[in-house]
Amino acid sequence: MTPTPQLSLGLLLTASAGFADVVSFIELGGHFTSFVSGNTTQLGDALAQGTWSVALLTGALVSLFFAGSVLGSFVGLLSGPRWGSSAVTALVVASFAATMTGAALGSAPGQFMLFLAAGAGAQNAILPSTGSVRLGTTFVTGTLFAAGQDLARALRGLAPPWRWAQHLLVWSSLLLGGLLGGIGYAGIGLYALLVPALVYLGFFIAFVLHRPTNVMP
Repeated sequence: MTPTPQLSLGLLLTASAGFADVVSFIELGGHFTSFVSGNTTQLGDALAQGTWSVALLTGALVSLFFAGSVLGSFVGLLSGPRWGSSAVTALVVASFAATMTGAALGSAPGQFMLFLAAGAGAQNAILPSTGSVRLGTTFVTGTLFAAGQDLARALRGLAPPWRWAQHLLVWSSLLLGGLLGGIGYAGIGLYALLVPALVYLGFFIAFVLHRPTNVMP
């Protein structure tokens, strides 16, 4: 089982990712900044149909997500256990700042949202793996499968009886974040992204102030 404090942090990060992805989905007219499976199927369809503008956008979103995951993982490894989470969270905060700056300068959503896709890729490197539940990720397909798998194993006495519920909580947090993101966008448009941005900024400050001190720098 994943300890409750770490699980709570992961749930908040995942909810923030869901919030941002729904805002992006609406702003991009049906494309995603973190749901790479959806973008990939759309890319395949666009290539088949010869819809090159859609293929370019979805391909760029997938590529930037991948680049963000590489950069976030590299920065986390380079910064070490003491500063890794802080450094990766700083990248995510910077992606929100770049996104809002691009929007303010009048860039098209298909341009400034690419920063957010890179930030979404980097987010998955913020929290190290703890217990059996993947924490703070921007995708939950595998998590939902893990919930079903653990429930089946629990029924056979092969897994802790309630571990499957922790996986389901991660899925639920993405759903809740998406719901709040949709409500936020309906109210204040793209400025709704300031909500998850402030959450990530809060995480950055917390990581800096409460970084581990029992590890080598």
